[in-house]
Amino acid sequence: MSNKTVKTIFITGGVVSSLGKGIASSSLGLLLKQRGLRVTILKLDPYLNVDPGTLSPYQHGEVFVTEDGAETDLDLGHYERFLDINLSQNNNSTTGRIYHNVIERERKGEYLGKTVQVVPHITDEIRKAIDRAASSVEDLDVLIVELGGTVGDIEGLHFLEAIRQYKLDKGRDNVINLHLTLVPYIKTSGEIKTKPTQHSVQKLREIGIQPDIILCRTERALPDEARRKIGLFCNVSSEAVIEARDAESIYEVPVLFEEEGLAKQVIDLLKLNQKEVDLKELKDLIFHIKHPEKKVRIAVTGKYVELRDAYKSIIESFIHAGVANKAVVELLWVDSEEVEHGKAEDLLKDVSGLLVPGGFGDRGIEGKISAIKYARENDLPFFGICLGLQCAVIEFARSVCGLEHANSREFNPNCDEFVIDFMEEQVGVTRKGGTMRLGAYPCVLKEGTLARSIYQVPQISERHRHRFEVNNNYRDCLEKHGMVISGTSPDNMLVEMVELPSKRWFLAGQFHPEFKTRALRAHPLFKSFVKAALDYQEETK
Repeated sequence: MSNKTVKTIFITGGVVSSLGKGIASSSLGLLLKQRGLRVTILKLDPYLNVDPGTLSPYQHGEVFVTEDGAETDLDLGHYERFLDINLSQNNNSTTGRIYHNVIERERKGEYLGKTVQVVPHITDEIRKAIDRAASSVEDLDVLIVELGGTVGDIEGLHFLEAIRQYKLDKGRDNVINLHLTLVPYIKTSGEIKTKPTQHSVQKLREIGIQPDIILCRTERALPDEARRKIGLFCNVSSEAVIEARDAESIYEVPVLFEEEGLAKQVIDLLKLNQKEVDLKELKDLIFHIKHPEKKVRIAVTGKYVELRDAYKSIIESFIHAGVANKAVVELLWVDSEEVEHGKAEDLLKDVSGLLVPGGFGDRGIEGKISAIKYARENDLPFFGICLGLQCAVIEFARSVCGLEHANSREFNPNCDEFVIDFMEEQVGVTRKGGTMRLGAYPCVLKEGTLARSIYQVPQISERHRHRFEVNNNYRDCLEKHGMVISGTSPDNMLVEMVELPSKRWFLAGQFHPEFKTRALRAHPLFKSFVKAALDYQEETK
């Protein structure tokens, strides 16, 4: 590793949550990377879970999985998609993980009889997590650290204290603080209000942190008078008050930040080399998002459909794949439980494709199976992801192979036809957190299959998050009746992809391809699926 000093940018939030710190961090990272700097991002989450792997999507949205198998916050998906980099275990840490590490050391006697305290032991462990992220990338120039939650949250105080200490040790030329805050517009008075921002920064300064730049999330243009007022009462220059206005697309945010001069200010504060930035590719992406030539409607049938963050990477994958096909993908969110209580035909008759995403538990499963049956029988393009593959296999086994009681051990442990069963290494596993098959694994693609034609290579690598697999005892039966196992693990022991060559586009993977899509590089499976949906629409309209 290089011995050069890594510049660190801390991004905090105030007033309310969900202001978009993840997008702001990703956007700033992209602007710095486009200037030739090596950038990575660390997300610090204040909750006590060791990672979000055991959290319900209703609590925390999507769990994003990295190449090395870390179950992380969904913001890491934004980081990867914007910066086109692969992140790791080192790029997400929680209060739970920090305390776990400290308590493990205490139990081993590594503190030599000292009283273990929040300061210095917890704050030191946080600083170690920051240093690990900084040293995880060869020749890194800039580390961006996003702190989850808002200033004033009691669970985030130890992180803020660690940030204060970090800047004190590393120096002002090497560490800066950005604070993202809400500047609301009050319709009844017709005014933009700066007081919430003032109070938020005041709270931050009480902790000992003076922001260098203030990002103002606003739905209206920020008047010069408001900038001056915020600068005056928050102890920064008015030039350091940056407008972060609402945008139609998240991919517009870097362009808006560039127009506001955010990256230039960061570079000046950290004394980095200023280089020209080229955002042409990004601007082209934005143009095609806003001006599609075609539109296609695709159904997503799942059980968390009322919470879009549960499928964040899938949504972004469809945006990228739509642009690659010069189209916009309109997603129809279909609750799988509604399919159970109604007819799949009534819910899916106006779509040109069906995607069944991953998930856990038996709720809504029969609805997913019914939706897949409708797609198969009506030659509707179908794409299954993880649980979507398992449901497709169950449906095919029941309807085509004659195994009317076919099921998964996950859904019906009393069934005697487990076409989906525990992976061998998962039998007897009782601990939930971090024990699934996680991260990137290789997959060998069979020649002459749809999968091979899409990827154009004999072996791929995709990210996984599952405990159950296709039961090898039923592979011959499935293939005999026309299902092609188009992708397997290199030792041929695990089914990774299946397809039905008799259909126009019917394919499923045991992995999660949505985790590898990029803003400027659509995932090939999503790209091909959207094209198939467009062709279906053209042929059947």
